Amino acid sequence: MNWDYFIYFAIIAVLLWVAGAYAAWRNKTGMAYTATVLGLLVFFSFILSMWISLERPPLRTMGETRLWYSFFLPLVGLMVYSRWKYKWILSFSTILALVFICVNLFKPEIHDKTLMPALQSPWFAPHVIVYMFAYAVLGAATVLAVFLLFKKKSLSSEMDIADNLVYVGLAFLTVGMLFGALWAKEAWGHYWSWDPKETWAAITWLAYLVYVHYRQLPRHKERLALWMLIGSFVLLQMCWWGINYLPSAQGSSVHTYNMSE
Repeated sequence: MNWDYFIYFAIIAVLLWVAGAYAAWRNKTGMAYTATVLGLLVFFSFILSMWISLERPPLRTMGETRLWYSFFLPLVGLMVYSRWKYKWILSFSTILALVFICVNLFKPEIHDKTLMPALQSPWFAPHVIVYMFAYAVLGAATVLAVFLLFKKKSLSSEMDIADNLVYVGLAFLTVGMLFGALWAKEAWGHYWSWDPKETWAAITWLAYLVYVHYRQLPRHKERLALWMLIGSFVLLQMCWWGINYLPSAQGSSVHTYNMSE
């Protein structure tokens, strides 16, 4: 599969996701499920084709990880819609996925078959895939947090939904870190080295853990909790791609192998 075909798969998938989002607003649940799932299948078929063509998981460059994020966003949106029937979630997840798709279209990155030895570990693919799913779930929680900040009535029931998303996202974030430790042990001989990327990963994990514990306090403030959730997501973005632009990571981080690609 050639990268040039991505635009065709992306257009079809986005159109199906838009149809699903429109159906959700019209209370046509069956059509919302069908269109969204079909869009996911179309998009994943491209990821799978790239996997076969590259003879490795498409997870090496930022462009390739954006493929997974674009896939997981509508998937998480569908999960939230299925559980809580929020009409707006499919629209938001589609818009966010479209943003990442457009970035890949306007700023494509090289997708070749070569993999540096550190990325040939069997722990590399599950580490990144689990992390991408966690990022998508926590992204949905952040979208919900922004939405709730504009509401004037009681936030209690909706806050429970945000909490559930954070619980799931934090669980996958934890599993992703464990997979990453196993990958690091095999690739570099140690589980953890406080590399700049690892340090920000730990900061992000602790930020969400603080949010979870704050929400358990009897007299917590819901709007402060929402701002904490948004702040945690900002830290997550720093961990994901912002670290590549920090001077402390240049030449010292083993996780910035994409920068010269």
